Amino acid sequence: MLKLDDIQRPIAKELSLFEDKFKESMKSSAPLIDRITHYIVKRKGKQMRPMFVFFSAGLCGKISESTYRGAALVELLHTASLVHDDVVDNANQRRGFFSVNALWKNKVAVLVGDFLLAKGLSLSIKNKDIDLLAIVTHAVEQMSEGELLQIEKARRMDIEESIYFEVIRQKTASLIASCCACGASSAGADQETIDKMHAFGEYVGIAFQIKDDLFDFGLDDVGKPLGNDIKEKKLTLPLIHALSHTSKNEKRHIINLVKNHNEDNAKVREVIDFVRNSGGMDYATAKMLEYQQLAFDILVGFPKNEYRDGLEQLVKFTTERRK
Repeated sequence: MLKLDDIQRPIAKELSLFEDKFKESMKSSAPLIDRITHYIVKRKGKQMRPMFVFFSAGLCGKISESTYRGAALVELLHTASLVHDDVVDNANQRRGFFSVNALWKNKVAVLVGDFLLAKGLSLSIKNKDIDLLAIVTHAVEQMSEGELLQIEKARRMDIEESIYFEVIRQKTASLIASCCACGASSAGADQETIDKMHAFGEYVGIAFQIKDDLFDFGLDDVGKPLGNDIKEKKLTLPLIHALSHTSKNEKRHIINLVKNHNEDNAKVREVIDFVRNSGGMDYATAKMLEYQQLAFDILVGFPKNEYRDGLEQLVKFTTERRK
């Protein structure tokens, strides 16, 4: 399987330059904010979102200064949402390191998240990138709605497959969709092309989230604790499918385990075994591959070049990754 370093080779220079521009976009006159944003940048993830922005721009035209600002806007708003999420979830770790709220407490973390949001808005307004701002703010709105929809449904512990897809479309897929739409828009693409790239990103995002959900029931050490979603009372696709194909009594029993015994490792293991033995993982894997194919079908309509190849490889990476 290709590594991300290999996939990003055609845009390696752009990503390196982007890192400097992104750091610059987070600068503040307040020393505490600078200290915290420096900590955040040092522990950055795989850079997949900027990769989607740059590859999409290259596919739809040319990478421009606007593309760098689009990537920075996405990263600023996404980073702000992660800082706020850790406060909401009372999480002490992010990617194996202490979260901002663990080191500097909730009040500071919320304010830093607000600062990053404001920086993203300011960057767009200053450069009159209204189209990019419209794309990304719509994604942030959807992410918030998706999170609240999930919280509302989790309380009742009875979620249909259609609701699950609506939640992940809003929570996860909307951000990747905005990356691809921003890339296309920054390259001067017409609205029809921007919409196509938005749909492409949405399909990839849905496939990505299903893959993430599968890790919860897997065997590999993926850096995410096995059964973590169950412990957080999240109903994901493998579990939803398994519950919809079992008897009323068993369904009641499994829901009771998730609801009332989610801290008991033996009970969590029982839920995992139930999902594995009920075809839940096979069903979710098939759905993930369906969405992957929908993404590929959109790319086929574009000329074959290194940027299209890069996006195809990124799509494969999202569904074949080990963590």
